[in-house]
Amino acid sequence: MLSRPEILIVGGGVAGLSLATRLGKSMGKPGKARITLIDKSFSHVWKPMLHCFASGTLSNENDKVNFISQASGHHFEFWPGEVASIDRENREVILSPLLEADGTVVLESRRMKYDTIVIAIGSCANDFGTPGVKEYCMSIDNLVEANAFNEKFRMELLRAFANTSELDIAIVGGGATGVQLAAELHKALEIVGPYNLHAFGKAPPKLHVTLLQSGPRILPAFPESVSAAAQKELEHIGVTVQTNARVAGADAHGFILKDGSYVPAKLRVWAAGVKAPEVTTAYGGLTINRTGQILVNPNLSSIDDERIFALGDCSFIQDDPLPATAQVAGQQAKHLARYLPAWIEHGRRVPGCVFHNKGAIVALGKYNGWAALPGGTVWGGGISHGFSARLAHLMLYRQHQMELFGYYRGLMSCYSDWVETFVRPSVRLD
Repeated sequence: MLSRPEILIVGGGVAGLSLATRLGKSMGKPGKARITLIDKSFSHVWKPMLHCFASGTLSNENDKVNFISQASGHHFEFWPGEVASIDRENREVILSPLLEADGTVVLESRRMKYDTIVIAIGSCANDFGTPGVKEYCMSIDNLVEANAFNEKFRMELLRAFANTSELDIAIVGGGATGVQLAAELHKALEIVGPYNLHAFGKAPPKLHVTLLQSGPRILPAFPESVSAAAQKELEHIGVTVQTNARVAGADAHGFILKDGSYVPAKLRVWAAGVKAPEVTTAYGGLTINRTGQILVNPNLSSIDDERIFALGDCSFIQDDPLPATAQVAGQQAKHLARYLPAWIEHGRRVPGCVFHNKGAIVALGKYNGWAALPGGTVWGGGISHGFSARLAHLMLYRQHQMELFGYYRGLMSCYSDWVETFVRPSVRLD
């Protein structure tokens, strides 16, 4: 053991940042351990809200958590970078060089010692080797990708406006991400309409969004009643939903389906499937499954190394597989925050983590929403219940902010957001 245990947390998503914040209070503040968060980005956003950043309906700086600021106020350290590999024999991680946008090296490759590592690098879309997806499609797995899509979306809207043409967008994947993005794009165009009308004297171009789902229904993780109601709502606002639509390939102009048909699209989004980032293959020979997830014991330690823990989307419990959701990641982070200190200080084994399903919520922008509760109860739909479900989705987000900021600062963030609705555009324009 090192004189002061070094705890490295790799990944600043829902699980990683929550864990760093909690351990910073319990172990960093009293000097019991040195807590270091590593992430290739400089800020955190709640992943279930990425579709809002992609559409431009959410762009407030208050909705991002700066890692440096959070580390400074919560007794842990932050280093930008990406863990390229893990040297388990010498207990070191090797960080890739940190580069500027033009490729200039800011920081050379670095080595960092560890006593315990927690890997929380999340997940990304799984293209299943489909030809053309990597070359011609965009995804929104993180803030960088969401912002890149938003930039492309706004430029294509401007081009369509100038040419008085339609803008075709196709989204592959009928899970929560794809469904919510389809609705949010229409919401963005409705909001931006008055700006175009007053600034240019013309109505905005027509937006045509096609949602492609390989299975028989969208939102397969929800009850069939929610799937049917959500599809009806999407079609009502103008989204074309195609189920049993298996994509055979993508090119610069759209998607080729396995039945031989073609879906033209100026913007192509891949939001189907989930896998761990490919870098897990370089993590010191840790056992992974076919989607790259690290195999862990029920207590979230690697089946190969008790000093390495993995949680959230990048981990897989063989005896009790769990869905890749923010709810699972959040509960696992709280579990490790509670039991890791005793393991590090006194060698007490971390007990198994038991997941308590609290249900799931899907919100279709301002249009509708549903909550699927444990036991099969469904809440949502219609004017009042749909609003309640969307409000519950927002409250989950606010709860996440309060967990990171603390109760009073979290309330101030809510108040600040409310004030800014009166002084800033309700959709990203630049």
